[in-house]
Amino acid sequence: MPLRNNAAGPPLFLLPGKRLHHLFKVRAALLAAILTGASSAQDLAPRAYLVTPSGANAVTLSWSFNNGAVFLDPSIPVDNLNVRFQTALLSYTHAWSFFGRSSNITLALPYARANASGSIAGSSGELYRSGLADSRIRFSVNLRGGPAMGLREFASWQEKNLLGVSFTAVVPTGQYDPARVVNNGANRWAFKPEIGFSRRRRNWALEGYVGVWLYTPNRSYFPGNRSRTLESVGAGEAHLTRYFKPRLWVSADGNYWIGGRSSINGVSNADEQRNSRVGLTAAIPLNGHQSVKVSYARGAYVQIGGDYRTVSLAWQYSWLGQKR
Repeated sequence: MPLRNNAAGPPLFLLPGKRLHHLFKVRAALLAAILTGASSAQDLAPRAYLVTPSGANAVTLSWSFNNGAVFLDPSIPVDNLNVRFQTALLSYTHAWSFFGRSSNITLALPYARANASGSIAGSSGELYRSGLADSRIRFSVNLRGGPAMGLREFASWQEKNLLGVSFTAVVPTGQYDPARVVNNGANRWAFKPEIGFSRRRRNWALEGYVGVWLYTPNRSYFPGNRSRTLESVGAGEAHLTRYFKPRLWVSADGNYWIGGRSSINGVSNADEQRNSRVGLTAAIPLNGHQSVKVSYARGAYVQIGGDYRTVSLAWQYSWLGQKR
């Protein structure tokens, strides 16, 4: 789908060869921004290794709104490039005993809507996408500090030091059309092994996670007969959480990621990322089964990527099922 021409000058899809090539590179850069919530290294997730009773279940509905500028390779002559995208996410989490250790699995299905605008060669244009994005599966297990427990044991348990590992897979279930450079799905798998540590003292908890994203190639990249590869991305997170009540807390969040240079048919692009984001998260219980979570994040250090702001709201309903 070509960009719509909103100013005097030739339509963007009629620009001559070199400028058209630049436009395709712009669209490719927008892909990472649109799919932030589905498969990138930009996660900010406090209390990701929190221990829960065996048999616990949770359904979460979340919505996030993202708005801001996108910084590209300086060689691309694009001005005022902005992206606005919304992501709705439905997820289900189940906790159980894995060889006597607390563990859980989360399944998440996102839906994304995105608008992008910018100008090139004196012409401005807009781009719109809406549809399912790539789904995600995450398995986490506690290695130290959090044995599998029933509700009675959990009620008397005190969190101290936790060490856990997780494995996340992004499944290419999102909408994808090889005739488009920008899609809701990436048409490739992504995997992230991660290790996380948490230390809690009274009402304070300090967390750190380190992992790496690994990507398979997209062998049907625009216009369908090219292969796009992505180098691995190293990612780290840190969170400082203050508890006011057992389920009422506020967290200061930060992350940093590096890597992700892309190549098309073996030709590398100048798009390696060295970026970080910071934010705040608050969790508020409504009753014994329901809670809400509100968060805000923005770019702290951005070379290539999105210096956009993110506001998120999530509602969760949890219950205890049969212990496993």
